Amino acid sequence: MQQMNKIRVLIADDHSVVRMGLAALLGAEDDIEVVGEAKNGDEAVSQSILLTPDVVVMDLVMPKKDGIAATAELHEKLPSAKVLVLTSYSTSDGIAHAIDAGAAGALMKSAENETLIEAIRSVHAGRRFIPASIRRLISEDPPVPELSPRQLEILSSITRGLSNDDIAKQLGISVASVKTHILALFQKLGAATRAEAVAIALRKQLLKI
Repeated sequence: MQQMNKIRVLIADDHSVVRMGLAALLGAEDDIEVVGEAKNGDEAVSQSILLTPDVVVMDLVMPKKDGIAATAELHEKLPSAKVLVLTSYSTSDGIAHAIDAGAAGALMKSAENETLIEAIRSVHAGRRFIPASIRRLISEDPPVPELSPRQLEILSSITRGLSNDDIAKQLGISVASVKTHILALFQKLGAATRAEAVAIALRKQLLKI
């Protein structure tokens, strides 16, 4: 009797309890084999290159390198591995950016076990797996274009209540440059005021406060 080729899965999540739970769930399936685990984005990339899994179940928020950066690197270095991102965040930004980076599917961590297994089988078979709920989230809450390091610095300064003069002194640039950066920042965020910019940034977890 010919042996079934199992779907080789690597689990990347910074919480050991989550990794253990996923490994137990997936290991119970006849056609899935968990071949490795990673606790951060760097490990997700290095272990994937070493173990060549068919599917990488990737948490979006991890230390050292987040799931978006790890997905982009894997898409370049190991395109045969299909990335399925998992997230507990209810905003579209991380999910949309991960899909742009090459993820084949996306799923909320609150999804049913059967849905996760279906998603793994789907992306392994070459199909994208993006549930209607996530497509609706992206449509209703469009992701913010990626902010530059300088824009993130200024956004953080605005959140702390600094004036344009304060920001200029802190960053060693002119007040006119600060105003130009703020204008570009507001355009990306779709904000009209500082308070609105801060509210959007916090809702979308653009800043670690």
